[in-house]
Amino acid sequence: MQKRKLGNNGLEVSAIGMGCMNLSFGTGKAVEINEGVRVIRAGYEKGITFFDTAEAYGPFTNEELVGQALEPFRKEVVLATKFGMISEAGRLNSRPEHIRRVADASLKRLKTDYIDLFYQHRVDPDVPIEDVAGTVQELIREGKVRLFGLSEAGAETIRRAHSVQPVAAVQNQYSIWTREPEAEVLPVCEELGIGFVPWGPLGTGFLTGAITPDTTFDSATDLRAAFPRFTREAMQANMPLVEMLNDIARDKGVSTVQIALAWLLAQKPFIVPIPGMDKPEYIEDNIKSADLALTTADLQDIEERLAGIAIQGDRLSRELLSLSEE
Repeated sequence: MQKRKLGNNGLEVSAIGMGCMNLSFGTGKAVEINEGVRVIRAGYEKGITFFDTAEAYGPFTNEELVGQALEPFRKEVVLATKFGMISEAGRLNSRPEHIRRVADASLKRLKTDYIDLFYQHRVDPDVPIEDVAGTVQELIREGKVRLFGLSEAGAETIRRAHSVQPVAAVQNQYSIWTREPEAEVLPVCEELGIGFVPWGPLGTGFLTGAITPDTTFDSATDLRAAFPRFTREAMQANMPLVEMLNDIARDKGVSTVQIALAWLLAQKPFIVPIPGMDKPEYIEDNIKSADLALTTADLQDIEERLAGIAIQGDRLSRELLSLSEE
């Protein structure tokens, strides 16, 4: 597995990371613990060294799964988790005392004495980002955390946080059909030497080619049931994008997944996608994208084709969008 430097903080990780959320939460029923452990360890055995989780996934159960799976290899991997998305009051909470409680609880669940990358899961409008960055800075000095990250944050917030405690990585939704970070966030990351970690790099499954307009989502277990981009009408309207990726994949003799991920990797050298992998058979397909180099001509061809495709539907539910910055 090729490696990449995630910004200029010295952190080097596998070019493709593993998003672990889907094993416990978000896109269907949680897998059995033993199966989840098997999938995560299969990723490690294939060369993945960057694993992403959060207290909100489950909640809590995904951290426990990741901790159990990676305990034997802890020193050889980079663990990222997140704080601030949930609280006892059921809402965002990034107050300093809460961040500290979450850090201690996450350390226990992850079976480790340090967190490599600690993200603020969503920007809390009630807590100045300077206070958040300062609290994580204290955790870094105490050895509980190594690096500070932000998720779904905008350029101004990134700058303000970075002025207090260097931001190592920003994790926002980004893919060939969700390109908002290109306007401001990617440029500020490049300017400040911050790594960028796209979540949902395969369009929350849509860009795999396995989803059709007839696909339905269980509102009890699948967040996509509330996403406007996953209504039948929107999926039908957006199928030309998948068809375009399928055409390019056939021409190159690779999978649609590999084209979608290789496109992301080609955008910036500090980008490390974290596709969700909830089955061992997905792992090999995902990591092959790191060896697929799209040429300048390939990228230009994709851009020209994209110009004729209008993506329909908001990327997230109204509730989740209200928690995100652009």
